Amino acid sequence: MAASEQHYTPDLPAFDKPVKLLIVVAPYYRDIADNLVAGAKAEIEAAGGTWEIVEMPGALEVPTAIGISDRRSNFDGYVALGCVIRGETTHYETVCNDSSRALQLLGLQGLCIGNGILTVENRAQAEVRADPEGQNKGGGAAAAALHLVALSRKWGAQTKGIGFRPGSESYQVAGDTDGSRTT
Repeated sequence: MAASEQHYTPDLPAFDKPVKLLIVVAPYYRDIADNLVAGAKAEIEAAGGTWEIVEMPGALEVPTAIGISDRRSNFDGYVALGCVIRGETTHYETVCNDSSRALQLLGLQGLCIGNGILTVENRAQAEVRADPEGQNKGGGAAAAALHLVALSRKWGAQTKGIGFRPGSESYQVAGDTDGSRTT
């Protein structure tokens, strides 16, 4: 059972400038959402960060809220929280896949997002995962956002030396077989 397994989690990053995260939560299942939020808040505060919170009607609106916020506010990162429990129709797959894909696309655009939208088969699974004293998936999502903010800050100011080739090394031009043309 996954609940009894131990998983490695890196220590929270340290910040020299304040970090401000937006928690975007879909409280469709209020008790589960409240536990996710409690875990996220505690993790953000443990890293010395601050947070604001907004509620959306459902998991599908969470990525849109994050996108709007990114264009119109000044948050360093985002924590997406909610819960989707499998029902009798295919709506479950739509909500799970579309919300996850939208969050991933926002992340690939450079947003620092921790995804804590639970996708579970039943309420009991959700309760275990949301419990701040249990699996604490809300706290895990906040930690993911904090790690991404730290990475973004680390590389945000660098313009050289990122990637596979240090800026001081030369390289061979494509198609040059004898190595005579290097820069």
